Amino acid sequence: MRTTLLLVAITTLVYVVAMPATDIPDDWSKIKNITDPYIQGLGKWLVMEHTKMGGNDGLKFQKVLSGEYQIRNGVSYRLVIDAMRPGGSQGTYKGWLLEDVPSNQNTWKLVNFSPFD
Repeated sequence: MRTTLLLVAITTLVYVVAMPATDIPDDWSKIKNITDPYIQGLGKWLVMEHTKMGGNDGLKFQKVLSGEYQIRNGVSYRLVIDAMRPGGSQGTYKGWLLEDVPSNQNTWKLVNFSPFD
């Protein structure tokens, strides 16, 4: 019994130590070229979709400031977005969307859109 428990403990320890970092479920990568027109288009779509889904706050997309992505069953994007409020003041927002592969606007799904904390 002790030998079995010791063997299980050693096996678990070896697995945890040897598991590569790519297997970590929450492994997000920084978007290097944030000015890429595709990334800016994703940000614009997030603001428009937020408005279309009832976010009646009159936001107008300005630009994507930063972001990260994760590849798993498609691509997830978390973007930090600069948008103009109706009174002319700037606001910073965070948006999250899922993109199925192959990509087109019909495969994008808004997950979250909210003020940046």
